[in-house]
Amino acid sequence: MNHSQSFAGKLALVTGGTRGIGLAIVKMLLDEGGTVALCGRTQQSVDHALSQFGIDHPGKVKGKVADLKHHEQVVALFDWVEQSLGGLDILINNAGIGGFGKISALSVDQWNGIVGANLSGAFYCAKAALSLFESRGGGDIVNIGSLAGKNAFAGGTAYNASKFGLTGFSEALMLDVRYDNVRVSTVMPGSVATEFGGGTPQDGKDWKIWPEDVAGVVRTILQLPRRAMVGQLEIRPTMPKRK
Repeated sequence: MNHSQSFAGKLALVTGGTRGIGLAIVKMLLDEGGTVALCGRTQQSVDHALSQFGIDHPGKVKGKVADLKHHEQVVALFDWVEQSLGGLDILINNAGIGGFGKISALSVDQWNGIVGANLSGAFYCAKAALSLFESRGGGDIVNIGSLAGKNAFAGGTAYNASKFGLTGFSEALMLDVRYDNVRVSTVMPGSVATEFGGGTPQDGKDWKIWPEDVAGVVRTILQLPRRAMVGQLEIRPTMPKRK
């Protein structure tokens, strides 16, 4: 365990914090002394995530069910965060869903679900977080994007649109709030060894980025002096499979 306690006294929310990248970021924040709230889309996933941290970090992590494409659930989530943590210093916008295939097979509901979760959800959470940051004198928002936010691919119409949108949203948000002592950063990973997209954490683990690698980058971003911030940061596998 890391005992540097870089985030002692800091209050954080990690959306989609029940598995993969989100779970790794929750662990990193807790190991660094933070108090963390996480959310997931099912009670089972939230309970399972919390069970992994209770022994090592008693009282330092809490969880709630929330589907972030629904604005009313985001409002309820942030009311709960304010009551449970007493404020907020760090928002990690990590929640997201995939969905791939030709546009001819993509339903309107699938489009709305992917864009709603990956883009609208990030907007809802960022807007709610800013009001909580005010009482703390500022804060940090780290949006977990994707290289799919700058590189389109066949079968990715909805997913690419959501991630391209998140990239633009993040940059505009940064310009909106930088003079309010709020830093906004976007982390854009390439292929990560997680369950995302229907795989398993072991798929491609010999060449893909690991969730812990992304969490380490988030740690570095948050540890920067307040005078400096990372706008966008790409993380790529060193030796991806040759096409």
